[in-house]
Amino acid sequence: MKILAIDTSSSVCSTALLEDNNLIDEISLDDGRTHSENLMPLVKELLERNNINLSEINLIAVSCGPGSFTGIRIGISSVKAMAEVYNIPVAEVTSLETLAAKDVSEKNKITLIDAKNNQVYAGIFDKGYNLLEEYMADDINIIFEKIVRYSNSICIGNGAELHKCILEKIEGISFLENNSQSAFCTGKIGYKKYLENNLKNADTIMPIYLRKSQAERMKK
Repeated sequence: MKILAIDTSSSVCSTALLEDNNLIDEISLDDGRTHSENLMPLVKELLERNNINLSEINLIAVSCGPGSFTGIRIGISSVKAMAEVYNIPVAEVTSLETLAAKDVSEKNKITLIDAKNNQVYAGIFDKGYNLLEEYMADDINIIFEKIVRYSNSICIGNGAELHKCILEKIEGISFLENNSQSAFCTGKIGYKKYLENNLKNADTIMPIYLRKSQAERMKK
């Protein structure tokens, strides 16, 4: 099974090509340009240098958030177009799942994404990347009270980097050094969802924001 994976939920625009759970190739950019400028040229380059046509793709895995509101919308709208034209099923992956897939240890994974103003998005996963608690979006101090019982876990994500001084109070906690988003990890979770028959189509994939945008909060 050939999988095209896309992650535009952070400042990194990342695309990857997988055969089942194995990486064929990956291209990522964080050059200051918008994802609307980078995404489709990256997809084109990825497919061309591996001599694969979009019509040969069996599954598209896309990170649907939480994260950058604009980046998420660009990624999903692009995937919707490709999936509609070529009738490709879609695996809807959260960016918190993508981060969890960066670690292959037997530990539980606590993934945290910076949501600005001392807020974080958080997810807790077991070694098989299965969600142990509902996703959270709150002040880091409130999140800490909910995750402190998960001792001997590994913290992943830019939210973990930013709030390390708080999180290191958890017993036996460790931290991943590379916290950047990776489409390869999006693809790995996408393949897992394929095996679980947990797929969407072009009409049913939706962004996962967990909270309203800053503009919506200010308007309210």
